[in-house]
Amino acid sequence: MALDQQLLEILACPDTHHAPLEHDAGAQTLTCTECGRIFEIRDDIPILLLDEAREPGSPAASGPAGPAGSPDAAGSSDDSVEGSN
Repeated sequence: MALDQQLLEILACPDTHHAPLEHDAGAQTLTCTECGRIFEIRDDIPILLLDEAREPGSPAASGPAGPAGSPDAAGSSDDSVEGSN
């Protein structure tokens, strides 16, 4: 099921500039025309959460995106610093 054209016309970036979004049906994403953030569409639902948006130039991950996959989030670098004190 595709997103309704009327819905696409009223959707805007959730950041303070509220810029229009460009729809990429093949990639199932919406991209902000001003800041370039990329919002995923999951099960025909646009996920317009700034915390879940990909930044421009970030690699497209097939799995969950965000800080959970970064080494800092796992605590590996922080633990070694804290353990040496």
